[in-house]
Parts: sequence; C-alpha cells; structure tokens
Amino acid sequence: MVIENLINGAGVSYVPLAVGFFLDLMLGDPLWLPHPIRLFGRMISIGESNMNHGNNKRYRGILLVSILCCLVFFSLFLLDRFLSGFNLIYMVYSSVMVFYGLANRSLISEALKVEKKLQSEGIDSARKQLAYIVGRDTSELDPKQIRRAVLETISENLSDGVIAPLFFFAIGGIPLMITYKMVNTLDSMIGYKNKQYIQFGWFAARLDDVLNYFPARLTALLMSLCTFSWRGIKHVFIFGKRHTSPNAGYPEAALSGILNCRLGGPDIYDELLVDKPYIGINDRELHKKDIYYSCMINLITSIAFLFLILFLMILI
Repeated sequence: MVIENLINGAGVSYVPLAVGFFLDLMLGDPLWLPHPIRLFGRMISIGESNMNHGNNKRYRGILLVSILCCLVFFSLFLLDRFLSGFNLIYMVYSSVMVFYGLANRSLISEALKVEKKLQSEGIDSARKQLAYIVGRDTSELDPKQIRRAVLETISENLSDGVIAPLFFFAIGGIPLMITYKMVNTLDSMIGYKNKQYIQFGWFAARLDDVLNYFPARLTALLMSLCTFSWRGIKHVFIFGKRHTSPNAGYPEAALSGILNCRLGGPDIYDELLVDKPYIGINDRELHKKDIYYSCMINLITSIAFLFLILFLMILI
C-alpha cells in the first residue's frame, strides 16, 4: 500500500529528493558516469570561445549567461511537465537529477584524499592533491596551510555544492536546481577578475553571488546549530562579512568558530599575492582531527537540511 501510494503521487516530490541525496552519498561523481556538469562545461567553453572577443565583452557575457540559463531552465521545465504525468518514470528521472545536482560525497572524498596524502605520502603529494580542488598556488604550502585550505574548501562548497542546490530544489524543483548548477559552473569557468574574464564573466560572477546570498548564510547558521556552537554563530556575525567574497566568508566563519581556529589570510593566486582577511582569532595548529570533524559537520548539516525540507514538503 505504501509503495502504491508513492507511485500514485503521494511522494512524487519528496521521495526523489531523499533518493537522489543518498545516491550522491553512496556514489559521488564517478568519472565513468555521464554528468550534465561536463555538458555545461562544453557549452560554456564553446560560447566563451565564440563570444569573448571584440568590444562590448560585458554585454556578450550577459547574453551568454542568459541564453544558457534560459535553455537549461525551460528545457527542464518542459521535460518536467511532460514526465509528471508518468509518476514512476518521473520519480526515477527526478531522483537521478537530484543526484546530479549535489556534490557532497565528492567534496568529502577530495578533502579526505588530501589528508591521507599528507599523512601517508608526505607534503609534496598533499600539495598536488590539494591543487585539484583549490585555485590557489599550493607548491609552497606547509601542512597547516594545506589543512586550512581544505577547511575553507569544505565550508564554502558545503554551501555551493549541497545547501544551495537543495534550497533551489525546494523552491523551484529540478529546473531551478539544475539552472543554479549552470550558474555555478559559469562562475567557476568565467567568473574571474583577470584580464581575460573581468568583463566577459562579470554577470556570471554577480549572478552567482546573488543566488548564493541566502544559501551561504543559511549554511553558516545550520552548521552552528547542528554543532550547538554559540561561538560559531558569533563568528558568523563578526567575521562573515570580512571575506573578499560576499558569501564565502559566512560558512568559513561558522567553521572557524566551531573549530576555534583561524582561517583566511594571504594566498597566492596566478602568481599574485592576494591579501585575504583572517577569519577567526585563534591561530592554533591544525590537525587531521579537524579535517575529519569538518567532514562530519558537512554530513550532519546537509542531512539536517534535507530532513527540514522533507518535513516542510510533507507538511505543505
């Protein structure tokens, strides 16, 4: 009877959310599996190579972002409406798309890979592994700086890769969730403040900032509440706005408060020293247990938000 009710509609919305979430925790992003983000990357590369030249680069960038986002949203909106008449097929489709929209398992796995390399193979291997997940120069980082970079990445990407996609699914379903992923991919590919992209990628970066404004602050609050950390909440209010990014500082501040450590500070990007502000005041040594605990915080926070959304969906 329960299965029959689910197939006939009493769970067509929230069952795929739960299934997709746990598929991501189990599978991550295996390279052998086709992934829409890779398709997005190719689409962006083609658009960038054809449009990022000549005059009016900012307007060309706005046009590219608008075309790609509208294409993704309306394509999925129409597909969503068509498949909604076939409950079982729709549940399978939605579960797979939620799975594609999340990046929790891969985030935790990549963080643990860096720590494992640092412990078992030495600092050079850890630097090389870290370079896969951060944009800063890792060639001269010491163990403390390596772990700091991992902690910052875990906190920032908990917002971008987990909480934000779940948030947009909750308010707009698969079409809005995957459109957010397109915006996030655009920002990661062309949203740089260098000579090549400062004009062309301006709109992609600003749109990503706008979409992540609420999820980043929600992430910071959830992290602090899930760990019962009053210091985490205080750090959010004190240090969250000090980051050069309008959003990344909030989950970083929460994590620095929870762990009672200091994050941020100067780093080298593209051979240039970027003087980022410090987040937190306790400049203590960082240890492997901090990495493991931060991964646990990630998992607890994302599961808590999942259950909050499921509760609201069932209630409504």
